[in-house]
Amino acid sequence: MDASAGGGGNSLPTAGADGAKRRVCHFYDAEVGNYYCGQGHPMKPHRIRMTHALLAHYGLLDQMQVLKPHPARDRDLCRFHADDYVAFLRSVTPETQQDQIRALKRFNVGEDCPVFDGLYSFCQTYAGGSVGGAVKLNHGHDIAINWAGGLHHAKKCEASGFCYVNDIVLAILELLKYHQRVLYVDIDIHHGDGVEEAFYTTDRVMTVSFHKFGDYFPGTGDIRDIGYSEGKYYCLNVPLDDGIDDDSYQSIFKPIISKVMEMYRPGAVVLQCGADSLSGDRLGCFNLSGKGHAECVKFMRSFNVPLLLLGGGGYAIRNVARCWCYETGVALGHELTDKMPPNEYFEYFGPEYSLFVAASNMENRNTNKQLEEIKCNILDNLSKLQHAPSVQFEERIPETKLPEPDEDQEDPDERHDPDSDMVLDDHKPMGHSARSLIRNIEVKREITESEAKDQHGKRLTTEHKGPEPMADDPGSSKQAPVSRRLLYPSANP
Repeated sequence: MDASAGGGGNSLPTAGADGAKRRVCHFYDAEVGNYYCGQGHPMKPHRIRMTHALLAHYGLLDQMQVLKPHPARDRDLCRFHADDYVAFLRSVTPETQQDQIRALKRFNVGEDCPVFDGLYSFCQTYAGGSVGGAVKLNHGHDIAINWAGGLHHAKKCEASGFCYVNDIVLAILELLKYHQRVLYVDIDIHHGDGVEEAFYTTDRVMTVSFHKFGDYFPGTGDIRDIGYSEGKYYCLNVPLDDGIDDDSYQSIFKPIISKVMEMYRPGAVVLQCGADSLSGDRLGCFNLSGKGHAECVKFMRSFNVPLLLLGGGGYAIRNVARCWCYETGVALGHELTDKMPPNEYFEYFGPEYSLFVAASNMENRNTNKQLEEIKCNILDNLSKLQHAPSVQFEERIPETKLPEPDEDQEDPDERHDPDSDMVLDDHKPMGHSARSLIRNIEVKREITESEAKDQHGKRLTTEHKGPEPMADDPGSSKQAPVSRRLLYPSANP
């Protein structure tokens, strides 16, 4: 079958029927819903608690292994983030922040990313879930879920867009211990800039982001941003416009992902399922239904490659909970009924009390011609790749057995929750290629800063190849960052 047709997932030889059961684990900490970002802030961790309640009442928790994540430690976070940034997150409190004004500015902590009670514990919890999910995939699970994760904007040395710690990058680094290639797919309405930047110069990770592009946070994600050096053509950006609906979205998602899977052959996939691309989101402007959004999960699942499902954006919390509950059902191979069972948050879902998020009648500003041009551009870039690139990979640990820790040699203060083996591989030496990847993980920013500028001071995209941009191309992606909240001043909780 022609991969560009997008007719379905090209499962690996070991794949069974799409409805076949997968070994699924789900990470959840009951305390996550207690964190509060402040009055008027769009990000509400309470949505994770609502999602978990729906999972319980639909009977899904009995169908998978449910784990409490072990909190990520300083050294876990510092696999990607700078030591001084992690130390700042650990020490700052609402009471002491006024004494750290310079640090707040330096680390971009403030309006969009405020200091709140328990900030560092919150970061430890959601990062621990994502890294723990990666460890489970490395040791035999088919699908791991952490709806509290997916905070894709955080950078090595700064917070951004409601994101403090980039759990996705940390999870991918964990997956790279076992897999030569990892694919990252992002269906949040906002560009996955933090993850793209981290892996911009390597072919060990391919990033694919489907997002709103233009005068929209974070202002990055131009189709011409394709990676650099060894990472050239391993970064794909799919810029979309307001009002895209299910049919239009799948007409571009499935052909691109089919070709990516054919050419790249990843050992594991991370799918960021940001729910702000749903119709009716308070900060979003797409028009996807819940089933249309979940079709992306179903399609990725059909390839039968180890799959890490993460949350992300989503600011109409009743829609977020419904979306991620339904997508958990998809992961498990269960089709859930629309009629919602009674639950402790039942009043949030009135007056229809249904699971499915419906699309609206908003205008779709993505024409078939525009989508076809974008698809052809992306597929042309993919055609320049070698099939399944050969990369050096040293000291790879066999996937069939879990290492047995020597308890006599183990520091009792460093022993962990038996339900979480997040740092199981800490004692194992990294291969040369893995160390090099971590050392060069912020190269994209350095490249961007050193690139040539035109006479007006705008960046010239040196990696632009292939067809010229469309006439209505909104321009270079490297515009000044746009605040989500300033762009949507009426988006109050």
